[in-house]
Amino acid sequence: MHLRNERGEIAHDAAAVEPFVEVARAAGVDEIGFTEHVYYFRQTRPLWTVPYHVERCVYDIEAYVEAVVTAKERGLPVKLGLEVDYVPGREDETRALLEPYPWDYLLGSIHWLDGFGIDDRPRLLDELGVEGAWRRYFEALAAAAYSGLFDSLSHPDVIKIFDLRPDRAAVESLHEEFADAIAGLSIAIEVSTAGLYKPVGELYPDPHLLAACRRRDVPATLASDAHYPELVGRDFDHARALLRSAGYETVTVFDQREARQAELG
Repeated sequence: MHLRNERGEIAHDAAAVEPFVEVARAAGVDEIGFTEHVYYFRQTRPLWTVPYHVERCVYDIEAYVEAVVTAKERGLPVKLGLEVDYVPGREDETRALLEPYPWDYLLGSIHWLDGFGIDDRPRLLDELGVEGAWRRYFEALAAAAYSGLFDSLSHPDVIKIFDLRPDRAAVESLHEEFADAIAGLSIAIEVSTAGLYKPVGELYPDPHLLAACRRRDVPATLASDAHYPELVGRDFDHARALLRSAGYETVTVFDQREARQAELG
């Protein structure tokens, strides 16, 4: 979830939490986690060089944390998280910025790499070519996992967003290499329904990537990436089917960055 009001405007206050919870209950979702984008907060300004990030650092992280913590204290079934853009080489600074807050979990994501966008322009796909961009992306995602900063990797194959891919053999080779790289780490991989509404029109991740992770006992989390309350739990029937097809029987949930497995309902 990204904490917004019903018009989709950023609203970091406890009142904005309640509509998300109401929709979750109606959808049969037991608990939800809020994972605002890290680059909206002025406290994270030292991390950024890309204009897309710099221009958005105008909100106060303290207000966001207080909003979700207050909702928790009122008994609402919510968790405090953050979606954190991974910046290679800035791991220590990222860790220091995030350390003071009582996160339940942190998502690692890559939207920009080497000054080029994964899902925005100027695109890494155009700079390196399709196969080069895919390889660079998965190398960086593995580095994000190794950093120890994150509990789960969100929309892990977002590089496919524009439906531009290497040939299938190359795609599957990259999947296997990535799954090998993260096997044994304390990291989960996210299944997200958001990709169904992107140009690629598919769940994240690709079934082959998810199955490769399952064979290596990499746990999974579940997300709708909702920016509006009405999107909470959207298409979770498809996500559950994908998880089961890969051999998953549980999903990972977090409390104070401690993971546990919950039956895939």
